[in-house]
Amino acid sequence: MSTATLDSETRAPSRSGLLNRQLEHYPPNGRRYLYLAVTVLATVILYYELYIPGAVATNIITSFGMTFNQFIWVSVIGNLVGAFASLVAGLADRWGRANLVVGGLIVTGLLTALALPNAKSATTYTVWFAILSLVEGMILVATPALIRDFSPQVGRGTAMGFWTLGPVLGSLVVTSVSSATLPSHPDWRFQFYLCGIIGLVVAVLAFFTLRELSPRLRDQLMVSMRDKVLIEARAKNIDLEAASKNHWRQMLTPSVVGPAFAISIFLLFYYIAVGFFVVYFATLFGMTPAEANKLANFYWIFNAVSLVVTGFLTDKLGVRKPFMVFGTLVSLIGTAIWATRATHPETSHTTFAILMVVISVGGGIAYTAWMTAFTETVEERNPAATATGLAVWGWTIRIVVTLSLIVFGLVLPATKVLVEQGAQVGEIATQYSKQLAIAGALSDQTKKDLTANPADPAAGKAAVEELIKAKVAKTPDEAVADLKFLGENPIPPKDVEYLTKHGPEVQKAAADSPGQWQTWWWVTFAGQLLFLPFIFLLRGRWSPKKARQDAEAHERLVAEEMARLDGRTPATDAV
Repeated sequence: MSTATLDSETRAPSRSGLLNRQLEHYPPNGRRYLYLAVTVLATVILYYELYIPGAVATNIITSFGMTFNQFIWVSVIGNLVGAFASLVAGLADRWGRANLVVGGLIVTGLLTALALPNAKSATTYTVWFAILSLVEGMILVATPALIRDFSPQVGRGTAMGFWTLGPVLGSLVVTSVSSATLPSHPDWRFQFYLCGIIGLVVAVLAFFTLRELSPRLRDQLMVSMRDKVLIEARAKNIDLEAASKNHWRQMLTPSVVGPAFAISIFLLFYYIAVGFFVVYFATLFGMTPAEANKLANFYWIFNAVSLVVTGFLTDKLGVRKPFMVFGTLVSLIGTAIWATRATHPETSHTTFAILMVVISVGGGIAYTAWMTAFTETVEERNPAATATGLAVWGWTIRIVVTLSLIVFGLVLPATKVLVEQGAQVGEIATQYSKQLAIAGALSDQTKKDLTANPADPAAGKAAVEELIKAKVAKTPDEAVADLKFLGENPIPPKDVEYLTKHGPEVQKAAADSPGQWQTWWWVTFAGQLLFLPFIFLLRGRWSPKKARQDAEAHERLVAEEMARLDGRTPATDAV
């Protein structure tokens, strides 16, 4: 078979039909970029749907009468269900990827637009969210598999850099859309309606455009686009039955499971950033949701840039591991300083913004390089089992998220108190700040005497002295005026009861919370530190020079095999 013949076959039309999405030949670059773009867009929308509850968390909690821990458990259950759905997605090696993504987008769009916003109770909402997580657990394994299929190893870093934008851009879409629409549409359900409609539009786009490579093509290792003709020639001799055997046995090895676990604990900081940045800044530093979201944008924007730039650079240099080490060290420095700031309420917005940039850039560098190296490690073991290897990663990361959320709730009990009672205690304290200041300056005995007889001269004299001593009033006349104000504007009994019941608890939680958050940030630091040794299990060179030598050797082998297919003897054989 000649190269010219193979080139003409490459341009031949593939099998048509919207449900039969398999391509028997590699598409031209324009179509390939389209498939990659649609896959990245699908990933962004899936994370948008998954993260939208975080934008209206307090509204959902109030609407269904949930506690803070119950809301956390909604995510715990969702991640647990999604973990086992990811294992099922390993069958994408046999079922195909594109139909799984298209069908999943339709289901998640309908769930977000119709089911979740119309849930009648917390239980129903939890069930629908679990189903949403189940479907997404499958799709979010299929999408990186598609990215891998359409991107050879030369260029894989850039492609994976764009794929890893999914969760980051999903978060940005959540904050941007919700902050723009919540003032005019305060009902939390509107956010789900809008998100679901956008998701369904993307599902329609994917339905008409998304395709995938046939198993005979995707089951081979492709190093560069120059391999295209050779791989198509080999495809006719691929034994699909043999290639589909023992996928799980081949993937359940230290070189796959170890790095999957490592990246899962590396991302502990990220998990909390997604769902609890607003809670952190509101409860510890008194920021409004708008201020917290504005600050968090530094994290998402710089993380997004670092993901794409790192992908390009890893391709340019041909190595992934040095980027993982460098990115981790940068993130470790930022996280260590961040942890110390938890107990310093005077920390400025600028300091937090700088630390966010450092942590997000370091994390982005490490994650893109890891994702690229992981797919290359998986396909080195068996290209036909790519989805299975990614399923191992998907299961591992969701199990770690599940466990981390449980531990998070245990490590930070003070946050639960501040979220559930802190806001109302704060509102009462602000509304009746003058009354509380006056009452707080009086001794228990004086309060008792005044309650028994407001006209008691001795009690009145003691009250005036105590107010002046506490510097609530400067003169006796001011003290008398304050006492008169307190008598004419008492705090309502129900508010007094709430403050009496929850005030000391909230006060203690406010004192304990910084230390508890600091403990959690050091846990995330440890996760990043433990990531480092697992880098050595991944495939790939440390030296760009050796990586170039590998690429050159591969090019020679491809040239030799193509020469044999053309019926020519390579020049190297004739010597």
